[in-house]
Amino acid sequence: MTLLLAGCGMLNVSGDSSSASPTKGNDLTVGVLMPDTINTRYTNFDYPIMKKKILELTDNQGRVAYANAASSAPKQTKQMQKMIDDKVDVIVLDAVDSHAIAGEVKKAKDAGIPVIAYDRLAEGPIEAYVSFDNELVGEVQARTLLEALGSKADTSDKVIMINGSPTDPNAKQFKAGALSELNGKVTVAKSYDTKDWDPKVAEQETTSAVEAIGRNNIAAVYSANDAMAGGIVKALKAAGVTEIPPLTGQDADLDAVQRILVGDQYMTVYKPYPDEAEAAAQMAVFKVQGKNIQFDALTQDSVDSPTNKAIPAQLVTVTALTKKNIKDTVVEDGIYTIAQICTSAYKSECAANGLK
Repeated sequence: MTLLLAGCGMLNVSGDSSSASPTKGNDLTVGVLMPDTINTRYTNFDYPIMKKKILELTDNQGRVAYANAASSAPKQTKQMQKMIDDKVDVIVLDAVDSHAIAGEVKKAKDAGIPVIAYDRLAEGPIEAYVSFDNELVGEVQARTLLEALGSKADTSDKVIMINGSPTDPNAKQFKAGALSELNGKVTVAKSYDTKDWDPKVAEQETTSAVEAIGRNNIAAVYSANDAMAGGIVKALKAAGVTEIPPLTGQDADLDAVQRILVGDQYMTVYKPYPDEAEAAAQMAVFKVQGKNIQFDALTQDSVDSPTNKAIPAQLVTVTALTKKNIKDTVVEDGIYTIAQICTSAYKSECAANGLK
């Protein structure tokens, strides 16, 4: 996929009306629905990048209607209904609950409003989907965790798994990918599916796991994302764990990168948000404008949901971020500056890792 996008230049394709049969000009409105504020990526990266690209593609004539559901599926249903009532031209949807939102997706379809599923695959008649290869994310997390344990890792090593929300289809894929690597190599002593990806719930789950297993018997902790990893670290330290065992994460949150520097987290999965967000913006605009050639070039993968098959998709690749490659990932891509990472509390660790 990386080669395809780079070779064809599709992340910067613009096209013109001569290559399609436009149904709408630049005066279009894109509805953008994000799922929560717990994960800082949605507010800090996904939405701003998406909005900037939409404006660029429409010569600043397009409009973006934005709403964040703050982890509430009923709230997101109302937000989406309002966008349907307001007759936006297309909706980019990152679902809180992929099953519960299916009815609104159908309503949008019936109203002639295409829905692009973003990051999480919603059910219902979705026009296209852009995300990361979610099973691969789980595999990368688990492989890196096993690398941290070293060649002596075996089934006597007890691992805690703090998985994502049961209403998020991505969480199931992360978990499946991780287990495909962990099974037979270590013992998953405790496993939890964490409601709403809530760090406080993750903290409580970790406390329960430590009490059951014993603080000195935990070889590693699998956390499906960075926000929950923060809660896990709090629980481990409160339980008297002085050296945090290898701990995974996802999203490359700033505080996670800083935890990695000081050894409180071993890795996170860096997902290039500009690629994903820009692709979603392009899909939305091209779909409304009838630029089918450009749209098809962006959606050469295919995925199935519980309700629909062969949904056109783009799956973006990911990278394991550890101490070794902070500069080559989030710094090089402009996600964070060294100044943002290397605040006074992290100066010595930054210097030791060549971040200056």
